[in-house]
Amino acid sequence: MIPAPQYTRRERSGPLSFTTKLYQGIGAIPDTVKNFAFNTFTLLYYSQILGMDAFLVSIALAIAIVFDAVTDPLVATISDNSRSRFGRRHPLMLVASLPLGVALAAVFLPPAGLSHMQLFGWLLTFTILTRGLMTLYFVPWAAIAAELSDDYHERTSVMSFRFAVGWTVGVGFPFFLFSLMPGSPEFPKGQLDPSAYPRLAVSAGLLLSLGALSTTLLTWREIPYLRHHIGEVAAFSVGQTIRELRQALQNRQFALIFGIVLVMSALGGTTANIQLYMTTYFWGLGSEEIRFLYLSAVGAAIAFPLVAGVQRKWDKKHILLSCGIVSLLDGIVLVNLRFLDVLPENGDPRLLYILLGMGVFAAGLAVIQGIIGASIIADLLDDHELRTGYRQEGMFNAALSFSGKAISGLGTLLGGLVLTAISFPVQVNDPAEVPPDAIFRLGVVVGVVIPLFYLIPCALITRYRITRERHAEIQEALKQRRSQAAAGVAGGA
Repeated sequence: MIPAPQYTRRERSGPLSFTTKLYQGIGAIPDTVKNFAFNTFTLLYYSQILGMDAFLVSIALAIAIVFDAVTDPLVATISDNSRSRFGRRHPLMLVASLPLGVALAAVFLPPAGLSHMQLFGWLLTFTILTRGLMTLYFVPWAAIAAELSDDYHERTSVMSFRFAVGWTVGVGFPFFLFSLMPGSPEFPKGQLDPSAYPRLAVSAGLLLSLGALSTTLLTWREIPYLRHHIGEVAAFSVGQTIRELRQALQNRQFALIFGIVLVMSALGGTTANIQLYMTTYFWGLGSEEIRFLYLSAVGAAIAFPLVAGVQRKWDKKHILLSCGIVSLLDGIVLVNLRFLDVLPENGDPRLLYILLGMGVFAAGLAVIQGIIGASIIADLLDDHELRTGYRQEGMFNAALSFSGKAISGLGTLLGGLVLTAISFPVQVNDPAEVPPDAIFRLGVVVGVVIPLFYLIPCALITRYRITRERHAEIQEALKQRRSQAAAGVAGGA
């Protein structure tokens, strides 16, 4: 049996530099663009433009997501237990960078003349490739973020840069893309124009590869400051992956966060792939109006400088709980105001301003939740090291990603099933042709039923126990353990 591993790394002489945080943050670009492309356009493109049944599209997406989820802990085991002159993380990121963009571009460039089942095979193949390569890149990149600093507050700063870059690209790229989808007499809503999708494929593919390659090369200098194994490490095997995943889940606080992610991923997966249906058919927006909704990132920009101050005043648990409750109410209010005929009619410019205003508010909350949530994972790694002696940055991030993706796959399947169940028509170029009762049922599911289930993660987060004071105790205990270990090594020498 291999004993608990020992690690070494070069100690920093001061706090993390601005450029280190920025270069690490650049790594958020590939996942941001991939999520936007998949969640926004895949179901719409294959169903409304290529004519596939929405449920069949969702089956392909769900299978790919489950495959993706299974590879997360496998890649984590490889990364956590690897040894090379270039560290545990960067070689995997480098291998994935260039083919990642090619695979995503292929999703939106199927050959002409394919049957529906051939389209199913094409979509499934390249979605699996894209997600598999993203795992190979993303798991070690996320682990680096947790390794850069042990400080309770500096970790939040690292995550802030990650979310700042992600949100900037998450706004800039959609705004640019929807600008290339102008409406026409044949296609009043530009997002339903088939000729727009080759531009989506090429631009998204380039951003994925450039983002992944840039963060890999720019953070190469940080390799000496990341943890490296001393002595023997576990050999890779599926059994080893299962044991390490089980070991991570034996940490009760991590298991709690794991459960929260399960619930939120199921709910998020159900709505993500039909969100563009809401903006297109329920709110009646075209591509020119939709692009302005991405200016809601103003809320994110406002939230970034507030996170540090909010965290210094309140514990991370209380911040997440407050944001969750407010987000729940925010998700329900807007659709119900439409049902009560309080909002302006579709097509009224005031409606766009209202949707944008609510988007600004929601974006600010999402940023705070995301940053604090990612910072909590880094804190849990310290608790885990104190309990077991293991540093499993890759496995912790992969376990959450595994749960999120696996259950999101079910949510994606349910999203397509919802569209089929409410008899939502396919290949409709004009939203006015969709039956009003189908649009009403879509609004009820997305804007009323699903948001109520967010009460579950709100209740679970109240059981999180690692406060600021408890984390300080953990750090002090780890410091003493490392000092004793260093003294033992010196004595043995």
